[in-house]
Amino acid sequence: MQDGSIHTVNLAQRHCDCGHFQVERLPCRHVLACCANQRLDWQIYVHDVYKMSEICKVYRGEFVLMGDPSTWAPYEGAKVIANWTLRRATKGRPKSTRYLNEMDSRDMRRPRRCTICGREGHSQSRCPQRAGPSSAGDQS
Repeated sequence: MQDGSIHTVNLAQRHCDCGHFQVERLPCRHVLACCANQRLDWQIYVHDVYKMSEICKVYRGEFVLMGDPSTWAPYEGAKVIANWTLRRATKGRPKSTRYLNEMDSRDMRRPRRCTICGREGHSQSRCPQRAGPSSAGDQS
């Protein structure tokens, strides 16, 4: 690949080291590169579920209309109540979805330094000098 990475591709077993070819059942960029290099048709490595012929089979069947909702029988099943504790937070900064690794640990980085007083161990939100010297226990 152009970025210098090396991946092993087995077209007969439909396998690539990156894993995308097996999971998505679509040719990944490594498979496309192999097909271009060997002058092979990449479309034969697309799984049947993605082909238009299979998609058309879904819509060949007849769909029954649901009818007027006023004629439906009353629902006697379980009542679903939303759990508000599982609701996604709408305020504040979005939670990161990035996977952390060893470089993200606090030990690998420099210790936290306050931007107000310049001391290590706290940030400006917890700085004792933030509110001013009069509220920091200064007794005259």
